[in-house]
Amino acid sequence: METLLVTGGAGFIGCNFVRYALAHTDYRVVVLDKLTYAGSLLNLEEVAGNPRYAFERGDIAVLSQVEAIFRKHEPDYVVNFAAETHVDRSIDGPAPFVETNVVGTFILLDSALKYCQTLNAKRKSRFHLLHVSTDEVYGSLGKTGLFTETTPYAPNSPYSASKAAADHFVRAYAETYGLPALITNCSNNYGPYQFPEKLIPLMILNTVEAKPLPIYGDGGNVRDWLHVEDHCAGILLALEKGKAGEKYNIGGGNECSNLEVVDLLCAILEKIQPAAKNPAMQKRGLRAYKDLKTFVPDRPGHDRRYAIDAAKIRKELRWKPAYNFKTGLEQTVRWYLEHLDWCKKVQADNYGRERLGTGKAAVQTASKRRVG
Repeated sequence: METLLVTGGAGFIGCNFVRYALAHTDYRVVVLDKLTYAGSLLNLEEVAGNPRYAFERGDIAVLSQVEAIFRKHEPDYVVNFAAETHVDRSIDGPAPFVETNVVGTFILLDSALKYCQTLNAKRKSRFHLLHVSTDEVYGSLGKTGLFTETTPYAPNSPYSASKAAADHFVRAYAETYGLPALITNCSNNYGPYQFPEKLIPLMILNTVEAKPLPIYGDGGNVRDWLHVEDHCAGILLALEKGKAGEKYNIGGGNECSNLEVVDLLCAILEKIQPAAKNPAMQKRGLRAYKDLKTFVPDRPGHDRRYAIDAAKIRKELRWKPAYNFKTGLEQTVRWYLEHLDWCKKVQADNYGRERLGTGKAAVQTASKRRVG
């Protein structure tokens, strides 16, 4: 039985990929995860009893732990999801992003290279490492155009800068050392098990509780939305059929402004759980969820528009998304409404859906360092 090592497999995209891989392959799936605030074993409860699943708690930025995992499980494939991912948090405190996304990726690559050199010819020819990245490394688009695999990197946030650095290390290890590695760059994911700091789950939960729906700036920032299961399908295709040294953009082709997404969520919630029957809304004297929309100051360096050209993976690997954005979004809303206990548990003691990403925390930290 071939073994697939999934780093960051207890996070949002990672846990969905673990379920997808177990359902669509015969691999033994080993998850390595640090279990930070956004990574939880609650996300993997469905697969905990699967004999082809194993969990290891560890940090990809700790060399001894990563090397021990390679020795113990002898993976045939590695998919790296392990990362700090929230732009707002990177603005408030960039250090963890550098540690996990840059240093961690470097240590994982170096450990994979050393491990690969110990394999016999057959296993060495089979081994692949896929690094999961983001379209944010490309920077911001104007009103037209799409990100392709050859778009120059121009990251604008500490998060995207850390992911760009990681991408460059993956490419360097493939080019310099011949490590059979490849990269996928995805657009904004949505779907089950996303930590409630992100736009869609945050808006769903705030709407249910009749709390303000904070919209940055004028709400005109555009993102290309991709259902997490479509993303997982693309990753597995790239891992099994993609070429080492290549990179593949994965996008849903669903461009919407943040304001449009919030309006669509409000409409879906009115259909499923009307505001007129919501006690929290009645208590506030509000008739419609759209009345909760609140425009707040924009975050620093907020990229205006992202859009992915996924022609390469569509043509070469025959990938195509299965989810329509509106139906996928409604499915997502229903999932969160049916899993409010999960939402409560994963937020407990570590996140109260407060505003992040103002940059004040980073400035204060920098000032303390200068004084010290």
